[in-house]
Amino acid sequence: MKLQLQDLLDLSARALGANKLRSGLTILGITIGVFSVVGVMTALSAIRQSIDTGLSVFAANVFEISKYPAIQFEGGRSKWRQRPNIDPRQAMDFAERMREEGIPVTIYGVDRGERVRFEDRKTSPSNAIFGTNENFLLTNKYDIEIGRNLTPSDLEFNRSIIVLGADISEELFPDQNPIGKSVVADNDRYTVVGVLKRRGKMFGSSMDNIVLIPVSRFVANNWNWRRSMDISILAPSAAEMSTTQDMAIGHFRQVRGLEPEEENNFEIYSNDSLQAAFAEVAKVIGTGGLLISAIALLCAGVGIMNIMLVSVTERTREIGLRKSIGARKRDILLQFLLEAVALSLLGGLAGIFLGWLLGNFVAAQMQVPMIIPWLWIGVALGVCSAIGVGFGFFPAYRAAQLKPVEALRFE
Repeated sequence: MKLQLQDLLDLSARALGANKLRSGLTILGITIGVFSVVGVMTALSAIRQSIDTGLSVFAANVFEISKYPAIQFEGGRSKWRQRPNIDPRQAMDFAERMREEGIPVTIYGVDRGERVRFEDRKTSPSNAIFGTNENFLLTNKYDIEIGRNLTPSDLEFNRSIIVLGADISEELFPDQNPIGKSVVADNDRYTVVGVLKRRGKMFGSSMDNIVLIPVSRFVANNWNWRRSMDISILAPSAAEMSTTQDMAIGHFRQVRGLEPEEENNFEIYSNDSLQAAFAEVAKVIGTGGLLISAIALLCAGVGIMNIMLVSVTERTREIGLRKSIGARKRDILLQFLLEAVALSLLGGLAGIFLGWLLGNFVAAQMQVPMIIPWLWIGVALGVCSAIGVGFGFFPAYRAAQLKPVEALRFE
C-alpha cells in the first residue's frame, strides 16, 4: 500500500497532536536555541546600523584625544587610571599650538544630570553642561538657530554667557525669545546669547538637551583634580586625517612632557576606530551567542531523538498493523522523519519570531528602522531541518525495520 505525502503529513500531525505536552516541551527546546541566535544577531545588526548611521558625535574629519579609550575593556583599566589627567592648561596649550598650524581644536569638560532654570520653570535633571570653546559647533556638527556662538573673547574675559540646546530652549521659553534672558545652570547665573539648531536623537537619546558655556567659566566653577579634559581636532579633509593625527600626537606629547622613548599616556580615536572597536565587541558577542545556541540546539536535538524513540515504542503495534496491510518501510521511515522535522521546524519558527521581536525592540530603542535578518532566518530554518533529519533518522529507521509479526505481538 503506497501512501501519498498528504496522507503521511496527516498521520504525522495526528501523532504529534496526540501528545501535546510532550511535543510542546520538545518544541520549546528548539525555540530557545533559535531565539538566542536570531535575537542576538538581529540586536547586533540594529546596534551596528545605529552606529554606522548615527555615529556623528564628531564631524567626518574629526578625531579625539582623551585620557581613556572610547571603548574600555577590562584588562587595561588599571593602566588607564594611572595616566595623569589632561588638565585645562595642557588642553589650552595644545589648542594654541594647533591653531598656529591652522587646525581647529575643541576643548571641553562636561557635567551631566543637570537642571537649567528660568524664573519658576526648570528642566528635568537630564541635561549636559559643556564647558568649551568656539569650535564645539564645528567638531560636533551643531549650528546656531538664533543668536550667536561662543567667541574667544568670551573665554578670555570669563563671561557668564550660555548657548542653549533646542530641547532646553523650548522647555524654558515655549512662547518667547530666550536671547538676553538670565537662566541658572549648575547654581550659577548666565545670560542666554544663542540657541542651537535641533539635532534629534542618537542611540535613542536626545542630542538637544545640552548647554554650552565658556570653558574658562566651567573651570572656575567646577574643576577639581579628578577631572580630565577631552579634546576634538578637525582635520582639513579625510585624506589629511593621518597627517593631522601625527601632528597632533607630536604636539600633545610635547604638552604632556613625554620623552621620545616614552609611550603615549593618552588615547586618540576617530569614528573609524570606534566602528572597528565595536565590530570586535560584536564579534565576541556574536560568537558567544552562537555557542550558546549550538549547545541549546544540540540538547534540543537529543530531546527530539528521545521523544521519537519513545513514540516508536508506544506505537509498535500500530507500526506492525500498518505493515501487515501493506505499508512499506519507506512510508514508515518518512512518516517518523516528518514528525521529527515538524517538531524542529515548529520550534524554529517560534524562535525566529521571538528573536525577531527582541531584536527589533532593541532597534526601536536605538531609533533604527525595522530589521528582518533574512540570512539568519535562512540559517535557522536550515539548521532546524538538519536537526530534525539528523536526530530523527535513527528512531525512524528503527521503526521502519520492525517486523510486522513481532510488532503485532508487542504488549
